[in-house]
Order: sequence, then C-alpha cells, then structure tokens
Amino acid sequence: MHPDSVWLVGMWKNDDICKMAALRFNLEASAGKARAGTIQTDHGTIQTPIFMPVGTVGTVKAVTQQQLKLDVQAQIILGNTYHLYLRPGTEVLEAAGGLHKFMGWDRPILTDSGGYQVFSLAANRKIKEEGVVFQSHIDGSKHLFSPESVMDIQRNIGADIIMAFDECPPYPSDYAYAKKSMELTHRWLTRCVNRLAETPDKYGYTQNLFPIVQGSTFPDLRKASCEFIASKGAVGNAIGGLSVGEPMDMMYEFTNLCCEILPADKPRYLMGVGTPWNLLECIDLGIDMFDCVMPTRNGRNGMLFTTQGVINIRNKKWFKDFSPIDPGLPSETSQYYTKAYLRHLFVGEEILGLQLASIHNLSFYLWLVGEARRNIIEGNYVSWKQQILPILQQRL
Repeated sequence: MHPDSVWLVGMWKNDDICKMAALRFNLEASAGKARAGTIQTDHGTIQTPIFMPVGTVGTVKAVTQQQLKLDVQAQIILGNTYHLYLRPGTEVLEAAGGLHKFMGWDRPILTDSGGYQVFSLAANRKIKEEGVVFQSHIDGSKHLFSPESVMDIQRNIGADIIMAFDECPPYPSDYAYAKKSMELTHRWLTRCVNRLAETPDKYGYTQNLFPIVQGSTFPDLRKASCEFIASKGAVGNAIGGLSVGEPMDMMYEFTNLCCEILPADKPRYLMGVGTPWNLLECIDLGIDMFDCVMPTRNGRNGMLFTTQGVINIRNKKWFKDFSPIDPGLPSETSQYYTKAYLRHLFVGEEILGLQLASIHNLSFYLWLVGEARRNIIEGNYVSWKQQILPILQQRL
C-alpha cells in the first residue's frame, strides 16, 4: 500500500449521531496536484481519476448496459433524482429492488439530487426555506423537493453515492444572491445529514452522501463554502455551480481554489465538466471524479472526440475514408467500424449511427482518464498532458 494511503470508514459528525459509511478512498500516487486512487463501494471499486457516463433516467442514451461494461468499460454511472422521481417513480423502483436491479447494472451508481434540474426550471419553480416547489416538465403537476424528501427519494432509488440537495445559482449572480443561495445550501445540507442519520440504508448496501460546494464566482464565498463542507466530515465532496456559463479560466480558478481547501484524503467530484481538455486541466488541479453529457450528446450530433483530434463525421471528407473510427483507441467499436460507414449512417439518419458515436465518445473519455491515471502513477502527468492537449483539441 502507498505510504500516503488513507482508508476512510466515513463518519458523519452530527452532534451525538455517527453514521457509518462504506465508501473508502485509497490515495495511490500523485504527480503535482494530480492524484490516482481507488474508491471502494459496496458495488465495486472505482479507479480514479474517473469519468462517469450520465444515465439520467436509468439509461445512458443510445448505449446498453452490456456495451457500457464491455466496450466503454464504465466503472460507475449516474442517475438523476428529479427525472427518476417523475418517471418511472419511486414506487416502481422500490418494487424492482432499487435502480441497480431495475436497469440491470451491478456496478456503482451516483444520483444527482435534482438541484441542477430544479435550477434549470427557473420559470416553473419557487425556492423557499422549506425546499423548492416546481412543476413537472412532463405534465405540469406541482411537487415539493425538500432536503428530507430528496434524501428519502435517493434512498428509494438506491444509489451508492447520493448528492445533497443544493441550490445552484446562475452565472452571473450578484454577491448578495450568491451569498444567500450558499447559506441556504448549507442549511439544507445539515437537514440532509440529519435525515440520513434518521433513516436506514436500503437494499442491503450502504449509501454515501456527498455535500456540494457553492458560492458562485466569489472567492470568499467559495472559501467559506469549502470550509463548511469540509467540516461535515463527509466521505467525499463535490464542487457545484461551475460550468454554468462562466469563462473557462474562471472555472479553473475556482476549481483550484476549492481543491486547495477540500480534504486531500477524500475524493473530489467536479460536477458537469466537461470537454476532454477540461478533464485533463482539472485533474491537474486535484479533481478525481467527473460527469458530463457531452460525449453522448455531441456524439448524437456527429461530433467525435478521438486520439487524433475532433471529427465532424458528417463532413464529406470522410465519404471514402475506410480507416477505423479511431485507430488509436482500444475500443472494439472504434476499431471495427470505419469513418465512411459511420458517416453513411449519419447521412442516412440511421439509429445505429447515434449508438456507435455515443459508444465511441464514451470509450474515448474512459480511455483518456485511464491514460491520465497511468501517467500520474508513472510520475509524468504534466509532460504527457502538455504533449497530448494540442492533439486532442485540433479539428480534423
């Protein structure tokens, strides 16, 4: 074991109530601020840094669970509390024995609390101390999400990692609003912790809460939020409220600020980020976990991220290119199918094209963080990153 290894059997410091948590983090190597480690959950081990495919409603769009395992080699995926609560509903998920059994996925799952989705419903929600009243985007029905109800819903969904209910302020926000929003997020976090302490884990395995740092783009608020979150002693911590429209340099600035304060012996999760180069830069700042819809969403629109650069597969230049989609990527899909064939599928609006592009992009993202991990362990992450970044960013 690496001498800096830290095994965490997490404790929530909630007055006299302590709650055991199964998640354990083992720091294996570092290169500057970049870290390689493992996260152990009841559904298996996650090697970090890691990218988590987004499976909002119990499915990673256009990709089967078998493909996620065999070709993409995903170690953990996401579900979303807001969407799963509305459809199929917690009654169905409970009857199935939780989301893992419902969707046929036996590896770790993380559920976002729905705070960001509620944030995106600005015209159809009302925020108050109790929680958020919102209208369903499906049928217009009204619902209340409180910290307590969101914890209960996530218990019923059954993810291994569950997120605290927070308010994500828009960019830009004025200082007064950002401060008020952050303080509300902190009060809600305390209620989330209390609710979890009062309720048992479900389905025979442990569910672990990650709090979320907020504070918009104000250094003093971010610092205060990081310190408050760190004081809670959670087994992992998340950074929210970035990648919401702010300049890229600002995202890096506040990611770095948060990594300087959040505990080094806990995994750090940067929510909703981002491009391949975003991932590499933020790994260099100390981030361990990422998620983003970009690989699947951009893939469905014909944009491929490859080991040679970015491809628009619809371009005529690929019309007679019979080389593999990405000869440098150790993915069966990327090696088996040609650029010409994939372009043909997109031009003909065949569903298979969306599927192959999504599988390829996810395989690329998982390969990229795997290469980052390998280079961290070998001690040459910075030089590797500097070499590969210009290649990945070029348009082919």
